[in-house]
Amino acid sequence: MKSKASILVLIVFTLLVSCANSVEYSETFKKETSGKYLYNSDELILVYYEANKLRLNWKGGKIAPVALEENEFFVPDMYKKFRFVMHPETQKRYLSIVDENNQEKITYDYIKVTDDYKTPSQYLEEGDYELALAGYLEIKKQDSTSSYINEWDFNSKGYQHMRKKEYDKAIGVLELNAKLHPNSSNVYDSLGEAYLKNGDSLQAYTNYKIALEMNPENKRAKRYLEAYTPKAVMEKE
Repeated sequence: MKSKASILVLIVFTLLVSCANSVEYSETFKKETSGKYLYNSDELILVYYEANKLRLNWKGGKIAPVALEENEFFVPDMYKKFRFVMHPETQKRYLSIVDENNQEKITYDYIKVTDDYKTPSQYLEEGDYELALAGYLEIKKQDSTSSYINEWDFNSKGYQHMRKKEYDKAIGVLELNAKLHPNSSNVYDSLGEAYLKNGDSLQAYTNYKIALEMNPENKRAKRYLEAYTPKAVMEKE
């Protein structure tokens, strides 16, 4: 029974690939549909064409969809069929998921964005912390529990930079984290450590002080303040 099912799947796949090989894309169509589509608040789907074959880049991987016709394709990685559509009112282009139960239904799932559009994580990787923060704050506004603004992920990234002695980058990431999670003692503790390793004892003092105020049991912050408070206060004055 299993072998019959496998043969059927193979036949269907062969037919799909055969269809894919026969699809010819016009230059106008390729130009109109190529580009970035917003998969979610911090991920993009890149649509492009390679030797007249449709290609996607999603989650950092290259995908070769099965083209069914010029305007429809199947993505095995997502197990979904898509079509390119344009919203009749906004004239914006979208990737639309084809409903298996109602293939005539048109939905506007993933909007096409400008070629220079960047996600918050892309801005973060480029070291543009201000624009990254603006993007992450918008995500937080929409969903305060989003996995894209996880405090521990940013903290881990900050420490990765510290281990590489990239202290400016570590401070940039951890300051962003503090603005996203201003009520976390741990965030300020980590930021204090980054400033300390970067040779800025006053900023280390300032952040360790905030961390200790939030969590009086923070032994590292307490030790630092006891050792450096006199010097920090004099420098501040």
